[in-house]
Amino acid sequence: MHWTLEVVVVPVSDIDRAEDFYSRKLGFVVDHDVVIGDGSRIVQLTPPGSGCSVVIGSAEFAKMTPGSLQGLQLVVPDIQKAHAELVSRGVEVSDVQVLGENRREVPDPLDNVGFVFFSDPDGNGWAVQQISSRP
Repeated sequence: MHWTLEVVVVPVSDIDRAEDFYSRKLGFVVDHDVVIGDGSRIVQLTPPGSGCSVVIGSAEFAKMTPGSLQGLQLVVPDIQKAHAELVSRGVEVSDVQVLGENRREVPDPLDNVGFVFFSDPDGNGWAVQQISSRP
């Protein structure tokens, strides 16, 4: 049996502001923007090429404090290009950082160990890691 992770709930305080950040600044695709039975609104967005989406909604929907989710991670084949794209979209992102040392030969010295970090407007923390080849 295959188990797939397809949705992560991200707690936000302002749905419109978060939708703008994730869609316009990060380039996530808006899959759904719906009002559910009790009048709460949820928005599902998917990073290009990802099989996993994020869902944003009110704090009551998420049952988490806005900004409390840390350690979300995206993977890209080229961290330098990802960094440049985030900067060009106006995202406050860290410089490329090397975390660790590859113990096997890799085609690019940043593979597996190259990262950048940013937060959404509520402070939910994201990492972006370069993985351009897998064993």
